[in-house]
Amino acid sequence: MRHIAIAATLLAVTASAAQAHTGHPLDSVGSGALHPFTGLDHLLAMLGVGIWAAHIGATSDRRATWLVPASFVVVMALGAIAGISGATLPLAEAGIIGSVVLLGLLIAATPRLPLWAPMAVVALFAFCHGFAHGAEMPASSSALAYGVGFVVATIALHLAGIAIGLAARHLAGTWGLRLLGSAMALGGLALAAA
Repeated sequence: MRHIAIAATLLAVTASAAQAHTGHPLDSVGSGALHPFTGLDHLLAMLGVGIWAAHIGATSDRRATWLVPASFVVVMALGAIAGISGATLPLAEAGIIGSVVLLGLLIAATPRLPLWAPMAVVALFAFCHGFAHGAEMPASSSALAYGVGFVVATIALHLAGIAIGLAARHLAGTWGLRLLGSAMALGGLALAAA
């Protein structure tokens, strides 16, 4: 028992010393990676992009499964550059909340659209999400490392959304997607009302 106490004390002391200095590149990556998870609006939208892409990919154009999320990520990065540069986007928060509501409605309605349409819709909202990510970057962060963090986190959330969308289709068919989409749209309305 005494050896465990000594080892735990040494670990605590060395971990504190290692984290006592700021400016580590991983601080910026970690901060960026956490950002999409810290707001329910970002989290729901990222999952929604994946769910919608999975549905489109399963019903009309398989390429949508990766092209729709890819268009989101690319335009989100452009929005982040605008946010980091100090530009203003007065309706960014409205665009973020609107993305949750609209993605929910699109998932629930399951419309058949040409591939360019969902890519354009998610790109529009992606700029708002990216702008918020960039504008909220901590001053001590490296822009590149912070960007890598939130891009990787966004891709992970899109992949999780794709898995959820495919599972919902498999387990409950179109009704499963409609239920998910309706819940997402209601969640977005609740966020707008808060």
